[in-house]
Amino acid sequence: MILYEYPFNERIRTYLRLEHLFRRLGELVPRDHPLDHHYALTTIFEVMDVATRADLKSDVMRDLEKQKQTLNSYRGNPAIAESVLDHVVGELDACFSAVNNLPGKAGQSLTENDWLMSIRSRVGIPGGTCEFDLPAYYAWQHKDANTRRADLERWATTLGPLAESIHRLLKLLRESGVPQKVVASAGQFQQNLPQGRTFQLMRLRIDPALGLVPEISGNRLMVSVRLMRHEADDRLHASSDDTAFEMTLCS
Repeated sequence: MILYEYPFNERIRTYLRLEHLFRRLGELVPRDHPLDHHYALTTIFEVMDVATRADLKSDVMRDLEKQKQTLNSYRGNPAIAESVLDHVVGELDACFSAVNNLPGKAGQSLTENDWLMSIRSRVGIPGGTCEFDLPAYYAWQHKDANTRRADLERWATTLGPLAESIHRLLKLLRESGVPQKVVASAGQFQQNLPQGRTFQLMRLRIDPALGLVPEISGNRLMVSVRLMRHEADDRLHASSDDTAFEMTLCS
């Protein structure tokens, strides 16, 4: 099954983008080839670009505190294991402290590294990191893989608290939803959202054998899904088939 996720607000959209970048970084750093480490470094720069939102740090801290209060409200419930609850709350507390102790925005300490910033300024230029433009960077790429990896891990350490916090928040958000089977009639699906509850994320699971791609739109009142098919002309065409898929609304 292919999983598609659709955020209902800009804050969750930013969290998903950062999660995507952190996942990519985690896959690239352990590799050995200089090209992989080049893209690992550019991914660090992308994280810094996304994290420049002035209110991101406060948003993360606010969400961590909100989740902690929600979990603490379950204390005394016989269906809840207190030891598990204490463990999760402890993890949220640790994330809160780590983010709170970050100096400024995520990756701000890296902006004081002139060598890194010289690379960052040229990464967006097509072919801008050639050896004649950045000979010192070219020399770094010729160092052994372990040396490069150690440097990347050192630079990425400053982003660790943000990565861990977003991982925890999205995990709790995803676990708040209950999957349900729905059917798109003639390739179209619409559903009004229950009032009095604010949903932040929609998740769809579709069988890849169907060859369908969902076009999703939504707001606080309703969600809409239109199923499309990628045809031989490299264009998306609307499907007219009745199709079942799994939908989860997370709040």
